[in-house]
Amino acid sequence: MRVSTRGTVDPFIVMDILGRAAEAEAQGRRIIHMEVGQPGTGAPSGARSALTTALDHSTLGYSVARGLPALRAGIAALYRDWYGVDLDPGRVIVTSGASGAFSLAFASLFDSGARVGMGAPGYPSYRQILRAMGMDPVVLQTSAAARYQPGPQDIAGQGLDGLIVASPGNPSGTMLDHAALSALIGAAAAEDTAFISDEIYHGLTYETRATTALEITDDVYVINSFSKYFSMTGWRVGWMVVPEDHVQRVERIAQHMFICAPHASQVAALAALECRAEMEENLKVYARNRALMLERLPQIGFDRIAPPDGAFYIYADVSELTDDSFAFAMELLDQAGVAVTPGLDFDAERGRRTLRFSYAAATADLTEGLDRIARHLGRA
Repeated sequence: MRVSTRGTVDPFIVMDILGRAAEAEAQGRRIIHMEVGQPGTGAPSGARSALTTALDHSTLGYSVARGLPALRAGIAALYRDWYGVDLDPGRVIVTSGASGAFSLAFASLFDSGARVGMGAPGYPSYRQILRAMGMDPVVLQTSAAARYQPGPQDIAGQGLDGLIVASPGNPSGTMLDHAALSALIGAAAAEDTAFISDEIYHGLTYETRATTALEITDDVYVINSFSKYFSMTGWRVGWMVVPEDHVQRVERIAQHMFICAPHASQVAALAALECRAEMEENLKVYARNRALMLERLPQIGFDRIAPPDGAFYIYADVSELTDDSFAFAMELLDQAGVAVTPGLDFDAERGRRTLRFSYAAATADLTEGLDRIARHLGRA
């Protein structure tokens, strides 16, 4: 049977690592997971309770394509609480995870063949979704000196139709402050480049809060999710904020592509918005984990890193240890029982010399994982 070129996308290597780790666990081995960007905690208790009640009293059929009105209002209130931004709930569109929001954003903003820029290292699914939709991802090489974030100089004269920026970033955890984000948004506007702000790690910051693009302009697409801060990865519910005159076009695309985000997940997400005290306790765990990683990794030999401002990752240059990060990751998994992510997912050019460590797991597990790596490298 014939196939389309759109299906020719690269594998998501971290999922291959996760699969290999699962095979080892099925054989009875204990694997320490430092590969996946998934909170070690589950959905907040209030979210689970709300869904239990809804299951007893509701059919949980289709919602409107834009999402439950109460949930959109709750998300708008979050922007007031976190950033002091007065957001019209009518501009909020609830999506099937952030991944669904990316697809809707790309479909709304770009035609086939559009050139869309993104920094490397960066989240690999941006590239693959764009390719699957017949668009041209343009990788902008960033540097450790720039803390792995793009700047205005990186997009000047590139002829980009769009730019997607994550702050805090994945895999680096680094952020753009208000001045840097404002300068980048201004440079994109001057180039007539649509700006998409990936903010799914907002709330997971340690020394200063993140800046939302909505503090700077309304002429952007902002994407967020309940997966990270709210610990609801498998529930697949996210959201996007779009300019007022884009709402109807995004809604129409959503009606045909998704109908709506899962109703049950929306009920849980609405309740999760009232569970921020629980989420802040989770954040304290991540903060302890971050401190542990920043102390121990350099002692073990991973000292070429850009300290993360947010998220729950550390991205390390391991070129002094290997020039094949995939083989090195397999070695750590097979011989030390620790799963980490090779940088090839995030940077096809330089990823053979980098690793990403996730510190979203329990502190005790991370401590054991670091001890195992240290022993494996003879640095215990």
